Amino acid sequence: MPHQTTITERGSFAIARCSCGWTGPARRSRDRARTDAQTHSPPLSVPSGA
Repeated sequence: MPHQTTITERGSFAIARCSCGWTGPARRSRDRARTDAQTHSPPLSVPSGA
């Protein structure tokens, strides 16, 4: 099952969250929160030789 990440805002902080229950650190930068989310759930790749 793929991870589904979202960015939520709480005051001046952005937080990356995932459907698996993972929560990233609170960030003042939305871009850093998005990077946290992308790092947690890398894009699915097709195995070589498939």
